[in-house]
Amino acid sequence: MPGMPADSGGAIVPFSGEPKHAASALPVRPIRHGVPPPISRVYISWSSGNLLQVACLRPPSPEEGAGRGAEEVAGRVVEVNLGVGAGNGSAEVEEEVDEAEMRRIEYGSVPAFALLQSRKNALADAAAMQHMHSVSEHAEWWQYVLEYSKTIGNLLGNQDSLPALMIEDPRAILKVREKPTSLKAAWELLEIFYVDKELHSWLPERLVDWLADYDSLLTKTDGTVYFKLNNFQKKLINLQIVENDDDYWNGLSAALSVGWLDVVVNMLRFHGSYQLGQMDNRETENGLVEAVAVLVSTMPRMRPDLPKGKLGQCCKTRPDFIKAWEKWRGQVSKLECSAFWIQCSHQKTRDGLKNLLHIMMGNIKDLTAATSHWLELFASHFLYIRPFTVGFEGMHHLAQKCIQLKPSFDTNGLTGLLNGILSENPEVVLAECTKKFGPWMVTHCMELLAADNDYADIMLHEERPNFGGISIEELHRLVYAQVLCSHSSTWQIAPTYLSSCLNQGLGLLEILLLKQPIQDNRLVLKTLELCRLYELENVGTNIMKIAGCYHWKHGRKGTGVYWFQQAHDKVRLDRIAQQLFERIGKSVADDNFKQWEGLLELLGSDIGSAGGLEFLHRYRDFKRSLQQALEGRTGEAARQTVEFLIQQLMRNPSTPQRFWLPLLHDSVKLLNCKPRPLLNVAETTLLLNKLQELSMAKLRPDFCSNHLPSHAL
Repeated sequence: MPGMPADSGGAIVPFSGEPKHAASALPVRPIRHGVPPPISRVYISWSSGNLLQVACLRPPSPEEGAGRGAEEVAGRVVEVNLGVGAGNGSAEVEEEVDEAEMRRIEYGSVPAFALLQSRKNALADAAAMQHMHSVSEHAEWWQYVLEYSKTIGNLLGNQDSLPALMIEDPRAILKVREKPTSLKAAWELLEIFYVDKELHSWLPERLVDWLADYDSLLTKTDGTVYFKLNNFQKKLINLQIVENDDDYWNGLSAALSVGWLDVVVNMLRFHGSYQLGQMDNRETENGLVEAVAVLVSTMPRMRPDLPKGKLGQCCKTRPDFIKAWEKWRGQVSKLECSAFWIQCSHQKTRDGLKNLLHIMMGNIKDLTAATSHWLELFASHFLYIRPFTVGFEGMHHLAQKCIQLKPSFDTNGLTGLLNGILSENPEVVLAECTKKFGPWMVTHCMELLAADNDYADIMLHEERPNFGGISIEELHRLVYAQVLCSHSSTWQIAPTYLSSCLNQGLGLLEILLLKQPIQDNRLVLKTLELCRLYELENVGTNIMKIAGCYHWKHGRKGTGVYWFQQAHDKVRLDRIAQQLFERIGKSVADDNFKQWEGLLELLGSDIGSAGGLEFLHRYRDFKRSLQQALEGRTGEAARQTVEFLIQQLMRNPSTPQRFWLPLLHDSVKLLNCKPRPLLNVAETTLLLNKLQELSMAKLRPDFCSNHLPSHAL
């Protein structure tokens, strides 16, 4: 659908930005095409799924070389994802991973993928010798997959990668961290539930940690705990008495419900009773706030350790955790029944602190009110209602109850992915990854799905007739390889994935290598290196022949001959020799070799691979030696010239008959050399025999005459 850009301040599509009705406001998606103005035409077409392809073209320049830079683009096609965008008319579009970052991820994941495939092949050979059914039966296999998963996870981003501030804000609630991405969040979910066996004993706690990192990604329409605290952080600058603000207590309840204990304790310290000038008047109130802060900071957690800066009491074994939990809940109940609440004169402080105690005691109504998303309510159950949960014990059933209590109408790939994981349905997990995260994610996450799941392993590796005899795993790898092949910056890494597809991968790899352009010699060398790496010698030979034909046809004779030599293509070299014989035959007897001597220099010393051009190389050397002999530089030079004439030229079957007469004509100069004869009887007889053959060949109709004097013969 082509169109001309509107003349509205350089915008491709005019948009006022102030719609008449707020309800009808449309989201605006800016297009980062990178084409410098002016833009003359815009083409829009649908791609697959929610993708829209937009082509932006500049007007053709009459002065291609002078008026426009050599590297300046004349147009570009970009894809706009209509599936992710701002809601409620917001003009902000979330672009989690830009094109350059995705290129970095694609290239960075290749070594990890190749290493895992190499290890898998080695273990497969060992499994065959030990009569094992699959690679996953090896004890070390899950550790290899975990190492692979950690490598990919680090590639997707590190939440703690930003340096700490030199001067920290004492009233900061949320730390400055790297912006999380759904891609990283989805990968960590798969690693938690499918790969890391060491997490199974404290799986609920790991899910709480995951939520702390990616709560901001759960929804774009409903306010999550992260957004509540973020909004209060902005409001905090203008607040003098925080305990009088409802958002303060709502934020505290929300943070406590999902286990952000450090945030809760930090926010409790904002309370006005901590100000030095009010200690005498609000001592009881301050004591209650401090007591709640101590209970929050000493909450038992069933986990091996706590990250730096996190609060709680670690319990590594289940008996220790049960004992500590019962003691802690008793302290919470004791404080809730304390008489000091009557002496607390500040109503909002009393109600807010009691609400925090109710959350710690697992009151479902308070937990439901404090959370905004079903996944937050889901995590709060493991913290306060079902703290002794281990593994998958009823997780899916609990998740369905939480969804009923806190339904979310915002479609999100993370929640759909988690539903598939909790329902132990790898088909749903694979479908969610395909729909929301693209071919890269699907290709690399399949190793995680099948790491310790026999059903997923069979599902992914079973050959299916409706797929042409290939498995689901191979199908997705081929799809991802096709995506890589479609871009000039990533086609070089596609062979890694194609070579791992045993049924159709190698055939597609040959097609990919043969379709690469051969105009640039550097690109040809790169393609040949890939052929060598994957042991495709025949493909490499064909590429060299194609490159030779291209350069010869376009006038780059020397480059063409070079590639024919590399391919050992003697058939084409002989044809080239015949063409050169036709062109240079008329001047072959002259001393001027400028028109073809440069080409002979390119043949190098390995003239055995030059086919019919081997003679021209020898003839050039003979003419040089003859010139030195006639100049009388050394007496030995003349004798060497004769030996070269007899042994390398006249007795060599590769010397064409049409060049015998020029050679014999040149040998007359050697016969007249003084003071001693240079040719013996046998050599003179050989030359006379050649002369006799020429005399008889002249009578045949196919005789090729040379442009020599009429008396030459």
